[in-house]
Amino acid sequence: MNIINIESIAKVYQVGSEEVHALRDVSLTIDRNEYVAIMGPSGSGKSTLMNMLGCLDTPSSGKYEFKAVSVSDMTDNDLAKIRNKEIGFVFQTFNLLSRSDALHNVELPLIYAGVSSAERKERARQALIDVGLGDRMHHKPNELSGGQRQRVAVARALVTNPAIILADEPTGNLDSKTGEEIMYLFNEIHEKGNTIILVTHEEYIAEHAARIIRLKDGLIEKDEIVPNRFIPKTKITAP
Repeated sequence: MNIINIESIAKVYQVGSEEVHALRDVSLTIDRNEYVAIMGPSGSGKSTLMNMLGCLDTPSSGKYEFKAVSVSDMTDNDLAKIRNKEIGFVFQTFNLLSRSDALHNVELPLIYAGVSSAERKERARQALIDVGLGDRMHHKPNELSGGQRQRVAVARALVTNPAIILADEPTGNLDSKTGEEIMYLFNEIHEKGNTIILVTHEEYIAEHAARIIRLKDGLIEKDEIVPNRFIPKTKITAP
């Protein structure tokens, strides 16, 4: 069953008197439990496509269906619910609240979803345990390494039990060893049944996915299954 269906979407931005075509006639489907990497050089449209998939932006034309429902027919409240409950976002820059500890950072989506205090603390606690940070719950971001901060961000993305994990350059601010630990974590998440969409410009990161969609000049240049997918063997080391 496909979870995402995009048909002939385009995105045009008006920059002064000039029209910038970020996406041109892009069509694709992504099935439940797929692991997809989106690649492309700067200006290829991958960030615009990521924003579309995450319901952060709307296409200028074409159709986007999320779980068989047209996104263009959704209200702002509907879109906010999808972003909060159905999509877990992981960003290169972590996007953590600097004055809050790991537990509170992970709780945030559940606060917006109206989950009770006791339940959200328990779910946030379990999410942190699941990413190997059971003994770092009350540490603030400046007391954590880059890899630990990204694991907090992954826990926050997982805490709502989303349909999709959408990761934008999740290893971009990490050294190669720590990046490999994060990719191991994504592999475990995928094996548990999550759909993962990974946006990256690094070939070796994209090869962790089972499918690579390559963009160029706002078009899909190639959509291919990874024949020799790299399965990471590096587990998370002790914090």
